[in-house]
Amino acid sequence: MGFDWGIVLVLLGSSLFTAVTALYVLTRFGTPRLPPIAATDAQGEDTVFLFDEEHLIDATPRAQKLLEGAPTELPEWDKLSALLTPRFPDYLAQLKTVAEHGAVVLDEASGAAQLRIRALGETLRIALIDPQTAEDNAAIDQQSLAALNSELSVLQRVASQVPALAWQLDSSNGVSWANNAYLNLVRETLEDGETLVWPLPHLFKTDGLEPRRLSITLPSGETHWFDCMAGTGGEQPMFFGLPADATVHAEASLRNFVQTLTKTFAHLPTGLAIFNRSRHLVMFNPALIDLCLLEPEFLTARPTLFAFLDRLREKQMIPEPKDYKTWRQKMTALEQDAASGVFEETWTLPSGQTYRVAGRPHPDGAVAFMFEDISSEVSLTRRFRAELEVGQAVFDSLDEAMAVFSSAGVLTMSNNAYAELWGSDPCLTLGEVGIHDSVQLWQQKFGPAPAWSHMQDFITGRQLRQRWRTDLTLPNGETLTCQLTPIAGGATLAAFSMAQPNPGLSPSSTLAVSGATL
Repeated sequence: MGFDWGIVLVLLGSSLFTAVTALYVLTRFGTPRLPPIAATDAQGEDTVFLFDEEHLIDATPRAQKLLEGAPTELPEWDKLSALLTPRFPDYLAQLKTVAEHGAVVLDEASGAAQLRIRALGETLRIALIDPQTAEDNAAIDQQSLAALNSELSVLQRVASQVPALAWQLDSSNGVSWANNAYLNLVRETLEDGETLVWPLPHLFKTDGLEPRRLSITLPSGETHWFDCMAGTGGEQPMFFGLPADATVHAEASLRNFVQTLTKTFAHLPTGLAIFNRSRHLVMFNPALIDLCLLEPEFLTARPTLFAFLDRLREKQMIPEPKDYKTWRQKMTALEQDAASGVFEETWTLPSGQTYRVAGRPHPDGAVAFMFEDISSEVSLTRRFRAELEVGQAVFDSLDEAMAVFSSAGVLTMSNNAYAELWGSDPCLTLGEVGIHDSVQLWQQKFGPAPAWSHMQDFITGRQLRQRWRTDLTLPNGETLTCQLTPIAGGATLAAFSMAQPNPGLSPSSTLAVSGATL
């Protein structure tokens, strides 16, 4: 059977026609093409990404290297957006038009790079072309490149680990870059079920570049404060936010503390005047107005210390000096003593009032003066002293020798007759005179006797005591009558008198201690 070349030619012709028809259909109705691109540009497409509905399905090695410089917490789609938005400000807006036009070409805002975005069905192809890449790589010294990469790595670690917020805004006032601290704060502001996406929200209304303290309230109701400021230089503004929660809480505590002190000072009966380092009045309380008779208008004008003292002198609220020069020198010494914390005086005023004035140093070179009206205390002290003097005078006028011992056995009071009888005045003795010392004195004067030890036990005893009396016959024939009488507060009144024996009394001595008869 011979080979039929006609059939072969027919098959070849039909196959060629089918191939030509398919090529025409693909060329006419296939995927849209990019605008004409030079051959050298096409060769520069070494940074290419393929996305399927925001999921990265493939990328060139250089593209993968580029994604490593983005925040690690973001998905690949948002990582690429974070990297491309600063260089191509219209990137996010043009992405929405790719489906309509099929392809979009963007030029770098401040460079020669070009971004080509093409839609291949459900797949999105993004290519970054930089004509200067090959030339720059050839011109860069490898050691310099290694040093730059090392420095870049350090800067990336600093930006990711620094606790302060840092973010950059683009021309449309959107966040084009942020560090990890800002991203973590954004996560805290998200509601349940929300995820972190790009572009990032603008957390702070930074109108202008002036530093200011701003707050943000989280969904949990917690409020955080930051001291925000803008960096200078660069086309796109950079902002920083330093955490200020501790400072805000400290200031609030300080305000509450000052308010508490102010309320406390307002109810103090002691006048308070605080002068700062430059000796201007910075704080006073209402008691100062009442005690020193000063006008509130004068005090609120923050007078100096010397103006304050001059006004006190005009109001006769300070001891009148002999001459002004001496008084001025004294006031200068007053300031110095108050600053060192040793100033304290009692002022007797022409009106008859008595003030205790004390000066105390305060932090940062300040000084505080306290004015206390002690007129009632001084009057009471004077009255009490006068009563004591009258009582002592009455005590001294008695012929009988008397001494008062406290519950601890200390001689607290005696009269002139006691000093004459025993030849020793306790008022002239330095230190305390106890019952033991007194008994020794009595024995030296009249000799030993059992009554002395009984008297010592009576005076120092804690038991229920009764009035006790005994007569001691001296070698010269005289009789010494000793009498102990319990008085208030556990004290004892000891009385001694020289007398003839009383025939009505028993010659034996009786001492009652806790109901026991000795």
